[in-house]
Amino acid sequence: MLCIFSRTLMFVVMLFSGFAMASHHETSEAEKNLVQVAANNDDFQTLVMAIKAADLVGTLEGKGPFTVLAPTDDAFAKLPEGTLAALLEPENKEKLQAILTYHVLPGAISSEEVAKLKLPETVQGGTVTIETDDDGKVTINGANVILADVPASNGVIHVIDTVLIPAQEE
Repeated sequence: MLCIFSRTLMFVVMLFSGFAMASHHETSEAEKNLVQVAANNDDFQTLVMAIKAADLVGTLEGKGPFTVLAPTDDAFAKLPEGTLAALLEPENKEKLQAILTYHVLPGAISSEEVAKLKLPETVQGGTVTIETDDDGKVTINGANVILADVPASNGVIHVIDTVLIPAQEE
């Protein structure tokens, strides 16, 4: 348990330090689009690879705004063995698109606003269940929000620890 906590803490520190360092560069994270923000973080390489395989780069680089519930590489690693490889095959592009768009909400929704929602509809068309406990911890379909309100020019990212699978894709 301590190992998981330490890894999560290290991830959050690295993420914050990465965003802090980016603010010293010419282009801040808030000036980069959602795909650029994800691509510039080592913990989203699987997500970026999946976005490319699903031909969703243009959409998520577009005007938006969007809220992306972004699973980390560790979240993708929790999928059953072979699942990710199968999803990345060209013949499963539509299924991958459905899964990825299930992680996107229309509009830029802050963590404060997300916590007030109960069953928002995703871009994929399904709904996600958002719960907030007494300590303010937010879960989305049981996935923990481990970092919220990462800004992008065309929306916001909330980092989650589990890949969300729409009901018809399970």
